[in-house]
Amino acid sequence: MLNQPQIIGWSHIPFGKREDPDVESLMSHVSLDALRHAGVESTDVDGIFVGVMNNGFSRQGFEAALVALADQRLASVPAMRTENACATGSAAIYTAMDFIAAGRGKVALVVGAEKMTATPTGEVGNVLLCASYHKEEAGPAGFAGIFGGIARQYFERHGDKSRELAMIAAKNHKNGVANPYAQIRKDLGFEFCNTVSDKNPYVVEPLRRTDCSLISDGAAALVLADAETARSMARRIAFRSRAHANDILPLSRRDPLAFAGAARAWSTALRNAGVTLDDLDLVETHDCFTIAELMEYEAMGWVPPGQGHRVVQEGWAQKDGKLPVNPSGGLKSKGHPIGATGVSMHVMACLQLMGEAGAMQIPDAKLAGVFNMGGAAVANYVSILERAP
Repeated sequence: MLNQPQIIGWSHIPFGKREDPDVESLMSHVSLDALRHAGVESTDVDGIFVGVMNNGFSRQGFEAALVALADQRLASVPAMRTENACATGSAAIYTAMDFIAAGRGKVALVVGAEKMTATPTGEVGNVLLCASYHKEEAGPAGFAGIFGGIARQYFERHGDKSRELAMIAAKNHKNGVANPYAQIRKDLGFEFCNTVSDKNPYVVEPLRRTDCSLISDGAAALVLADAETARSMARRIAFRSRAHANDILPLSRRDPLAFAGAARAWSTALRNAGVTLDDLDLVETHDCFTIAELMEYEAMGWVPPGQGHRVVQEGWAQKDGKLPVNPSGGLKSKGHPIGATGVSMHVMACLQLMGEAGAMQIPDAKLAGVFNMGGAAVANYVSILERAP
């Protein structure tokens, strides 16, 4: 792609129930740190792109203008906010890339953040339901109810896969132990994840607590630059390709088990990159619920529809498997602060490609896939990333 932007720096804070009072505070932790990591000054920034879902988490809107409160030198830089449900962070990244590719600027700061834990749990469910077709799909169980329904349909069509979902949860929690940014750094084990108990009850049957991602606070940031500017930087992560594909919002107007938009995004990104899944060294995927990760194996084209269980049973997605999936622990372990998630996933991939992932490191990682989705596979983003030569 002409003038394809590259990632030259990043910052990430631990996710979880944080003492930071608001999203402004969360963003302040990462925005200037990312610039320092990239080796650029605030005066070098040509555009600011903020990913915050909000939709009721905070009465403070206009989040794009909050970044400059950390450094007044950013006050006159054009800034905008994106919102695309749980894919909000990736939407901010892609908007910044388009800004640079269009020649409107050379350096862009992308910040993704969300403050969720200050909102009562019941209200969190209502906020998240904004990412569904509300008039048909809103219910008291929130988004867990939507994916619980998807899981029931999947089981009816393909058989009970509760055991495989528990294996996915156990994998991601085990991986998360090595992630210093993860909200839960505890190897829960398969038996705990597979057993319904007081500590692991059904949230919405058949999904147990360990099948559901966490309510989190967090922030992450990236610095992007055009290829010429990036050439002199210490870190350069290139996009071999990127793809964004949508599907229709109401589940009633599509097969909810097909994840057709996700499949289109994956096939487009792989085709444009000139690679196959076999060429990838790792994938960071959107495991908002374990059933989502299972179905994403199929959307990736790894196995045919209904056979995602094969990936789990054969251990293909394990950290030492043929294609490690979520070596960071994924949303399941790391947490899911909505606006920060897509940016975080790209940071996790960058760490791997630079060989800077510490105990999370996949040996000799050269090519990484990132899949981030909004809603029930409505907005779908796939990035194929590599270390620039």
